[in-house]
Amino acid sequence: MSNTVIHVDNLGKKYVLSHQQENSVYHRYKALRDVIADGAKSLTQKIIKPAAKKVLDSQTEEFWALNDVSFEIKQGEAIGVIGRNGAGKSTLLKVLSRITEPTTGRIAIKGRVASLLEVGTGFHAELTGRENIYLNGSVLGMSKVEIRKKFDEIVAFAEVEKFLDTPVKRYSSGMYVRLAFSVAAHLEPEILIVDEVLAVGDSAFQKKCLGKMGDVATKEGRTILFVSHSMQAIAQLTKRCILLSKGKVEFDGNTGKAVQLYLAGNQDEALRSAYYQAPTSKSGNYVAWAKVHTSEGQGIHCWGKPITFEFAIQVAQPHESLWFSFQIVNALEQPICIFWFYEPQAPFRRESGTFIIRCEIPKLRLYMGSYTLTTWFSERRSETLLENLRDICEFEVSMHDFERAEYQWQANECTYLEDAIWKTI
Repeated sequence: MSNTVIHVDNLGKKYVLSHQQENSVYHRYKALRDVIADGAKSLTQKIIKPAAKKVLDSQTEEFWALNDVSFEIKQGEAIGVIGRNGAGKSTLLKVLSRITEPTTGRIAIKGRVASLLEVGTGFHAELTGRENIYLNGSVLGMSKVEIRKKFDEIVAFAEVEKFLDTPVKRYSSGMYVRLAFSVAAHLEPEILIVDEVLAVGDSAFQKKCLGKMGDVATKEGRTILFVSHSMQAIAQLTKRCILLSKGKVEFDGNTGKAVQLYLAGNQDEALRSAYYQAPTSKSGNYVAWAKVHTSEGQGIHCWGKPITFEFAIQVAQPHESLWFSFQIVNALEQPICIFWFYEPQAPFRRESGTFIIRCEIPKLRLYMGSYTLTTWFSERRSETLLENLRDICEFEVSMHDFERAEYQWQANECTYLEDAIWKTI
């Protein structure tokens, strides 16, 4: 326990949800007299039966945002917290930040905690940026001398020198986040808790923040809890990740495995199959189906491992100039790489039928993220496009070996990979 800074044991947080009773014709309107009557009734019941156990009525429901959550975090660890919306991530951070109390369980925290959970947290809208730096520092337990010592670094990192003496109520959300993160990161808390709020900033500032958090954890030996829906950011900053699902810890361990489980859980069955099927009403020359054979299955591919793209081509009118190609496209609809099938003796150029074209790539190195395929089936001689499919066979790229992240590549322009192996069946 000597170097354990956060110990969470059987943590639970319960909320009581109220539901309005619904009439078959209309929702009943609750007037002031109803509120007074209900209050008098409740007071009478407390006086007559003070020891009676409270029973939830039909209008209320218990909801456990966190349920039996346990983990330990060592000093200097950078921990990612991921999960779907409503999984309990923000509730966990609020409990750890002492914003709300747990219903059950125990938390032991050793050290000063700085939290960045919402835009403008800890700021007073009427005060200037300069005054809020001192206010926030005081909340974190820093002396005026300590704050003054770090003041120039905070302002330089936040890049708000021009607006330092402007009330923060006139700041944009991005400026809020810049200053709030800068204060939290530079005033030397032992534990830094950051929610998805960084997504408000621009991409350059997000990159800057990730670099700073990396330095805080590795060089300064402080602890970081980082919540994000950006798996690339989680992979860059952390080696250990806690995956939450419905208020419980589904997985706690290697970030690569956690990301893989998260991505698989977020995909519906159509996406997991990474499969496209043409309508049965089609005729002529067209792509009958397309399939991506990913290394992990269920539409999840691990960085740097072999991958196979398979296409079934239905040919009714064979022609010597038939041409097929496909492209990998990222989530921003940017083409990443293109593949051409140009075998002169391809059988679908000489006879009709269904033919399978398979493209095997020994090592596919793409950034983490979501990708789709675009295909072209055409007659080159007459320059006739027979079929153009877009946004088919979506698949995700994840990583297991995060120490090799610097060797990733992603082309800015469309690229042809010469090591792809084509086969016709």
